Amino acid sequence: MIRVLAAVTLGVSALVAQNLAPYVPTPEDVVDRMLELARTTPRDVVYDLGCGDGRIPIAAAKQYGARGVGIDIDPKRIEESRANAKAAGVEHLVEFRVQDALEADVSGATVVTLFMLASGNAKLRPVLTRQLKPGARIVSHAFSMGTSWPPDKIDQFISARGDEVTLYLWKADGTFRP
Repeated sequence: MIRVLAAVTLGVSALVAQNLAPYVPTPEDVVDRMLELARTTPRDVVYDLGCGDGRIPIAAAKQYGARGVGIDIDPKRIEESRANAKAAGVEHLVEFRVQDALEADVSGATVVTLFMLASGNAKLRPVLTRQLKPGARIVSHAFSMGTSWPPDKIDQFISARGDEVTLYLWKADGTFRP
C-alpha cells in the first residue's frame, strides 16, 4: 500500500483523473501468477485494462502464445507498450489502444486483467458483466469487485519482493452486475 501511495505522490497516470487507479507496474512474478490463475492458453485473448507498459499482454503472448490487447488512457504508456512488444518480438500477437477502460469494448476477451482501485473495479463491474461471454475469466491484482460479486477464487502469496499479494478470480456467468 505504501508503494501505491508513493506513486500517487510522485506522479500518476491519467487514470487517476477517472478515479480508476494510479499507474503502478505489476511485478513480473505477480503478472505470471495472474496469468496462471486465469489458466491462460494459446486460445485466449487477454485484455489488460490500464495496461501501463504492456507487461501483461506481452507476457501472455510470450509465455502462452495468447493474443493480447492493452488499453490505457495515457498515450505515453501505449507508446511504451508498443516499443516493449516489439523488443519482446510479440508485436504480431498484441495490440495497444489509447482508450478509456470504461468505454472499451472488451467483448472479445476471454481473460481480463486488472490492477485498479476497488472503486475502479466497481465502476468496471457493469461493463465487464454486460460484455463478457460466459466462461471469460477476470483476474484482479489486490482489489475485489465489492460484496455484490464475490470472487470464484482468491490466491494469496508473498511476492518475490516480499509483499503480501492477493489476486481475485471471477468467471463471467452471463449475469449483469451493476
